[in-house]
Amino acid sequence: MEQNILYPSDRPSLSRWIPLSIQHVFAMFGATILVPLLTGLSTSTALFTAGSGTLLYICITKAKVPAFLGSSFAFIPALIGIGQQFGTEYAMGGAVFAGLFYCVIAAIIRISGKEWIDRALPPVVIGSVIIVIGMSLAGSAINSALYIDGTYSLVAFSISFFTLILAIIATIFFKGFFNTLSILIGLVSGYLFTLILGLIFDSYHLIDFASVKNAPLFGIPFLHNENGSYVWTAPKFNVVAIITFIIISISTICEHLGDTITTSTVVGRDFTKDPGLHRTLTGDGIATAWAAIWGGPPNTTYGENIGVMAITKVYSVWVIGGAAVIAILLSFCPKFGALIQTIPTPVLGGVCILLYGLISASGLRTIVEKKVDFTKRRNLTIASVILTIGIGGGLFQLKLGNFTFSLAGVALATVAGILLNLIIPERKNQETTDTNS
Repeated sequence: MEQNILYPSDRPSLSRWIPLSIQHVFAMFGATILVPLLTGLSTSTALFTAGSGTLLYICITKAKVPAFLGSSFAFIPALIGIGQQFGTEYAMGGAVFAGLFYCVIAAIIRISGKEWIDRALPPVVIGSVIIVIGMSLAGSAINSALYIDGTYSLVAFSISFFTLILAIIATIFFKGFFNTLSILIGLVSGYLFTLILGLIFDSYHLIDFASVKNAPLFGIPFLHNENGSYVWTAPKFNVVAIITFIIISISTICEHLGDTITTSTVVGRDFTKDPGLHRTLTGDGIATAWAAIWGGPPNTTYGENIGVMAITKVYSVWVIGGAAVIAILLSFCPKFGALIQTIPTPVLGGVCILLYGLISASGLRTIVEKKVDFTKRRNLTIASVILTIGIGGGLFQLKLGNFTFSLAGVALATVAGILLNLIIPERKNQETTDTNS
């Protein structure tokens, strides 16, 4: 085994295991708690269902795929819309059926095989979609890095720049174990930088420990929120909620496919073949249904954690499992969860610039390693459409009564790439013309 690389089945020593897992917790934490904050769900429950859902995913995929599952942003409109119209319990019921729909599609894939997937997703599509996944997150990273309350801030710039530089230094120059903790080093450095300057300059006072002081030390996540009040209600079901969530799950299945391909590229193993796309999709679906049963938002595989693996070259499922266990423990201790929430947004933005860029770089690596020929008009056309739709914010909307179905960004770009690849015929010597002629 190459030095410092940990493959999916490799288990690190306990002294390495814990900090490596904590690093993944930092990567997923902000996005995982943001979804419940936007939809009125419990952040503690979201942490619990993300951690336990990840463990379910690991079991279903036979501990072969290093993927952390956290709150899905794609279901936010449905969670809010169905919740306001019928009640949160019906939104949870719809999410349960969305997870079951994943399993139905997984069964179809298992029966029919994945040869059709290989045909629909050649390297030109895969590489372009991976680039889009990283670049579609770039705006979020830049906004976090440069803006405070919607206003450009040199304070935010200095914090994110310092954090980014420390993360880059740790990635490039640190050796051995510390090299694998480059993201955590960047986060801690940026946090301490902000904390120290906040004691000197009021403009850097971005860390407030009031929420940590007020948060209870212990609470059952699916029964109590951060203030100790009762929050859990059992899912209920109606046709409108079920259909709504199933329609949205069509786009999230496309996102799952893109994330699985990205993870395969980063790790260097084809997870669509072993353990198989039917298993990864089933794991994602079961995790989503499980989350909804306890009142948590639907789950999805996280690009942030894929970025951590790309930087550290630590692909151990044991490390991901450790992060899942830590997330579960944090869900029972709101005070620790509140402490992590004090991480300033510019600090997260600084490390995300590196994380998201590395995802896109993995797509470029796929295109280069697979020797995609861009002198062919066919490849050039497919890649161009995928990149423009995905990065440009392409959107398809269809009104269904009071609900609007949307297919956007990565999902729409993936669908467009698949369709173009199937429609445009393969021709020999189909080279591009000189644009200057």
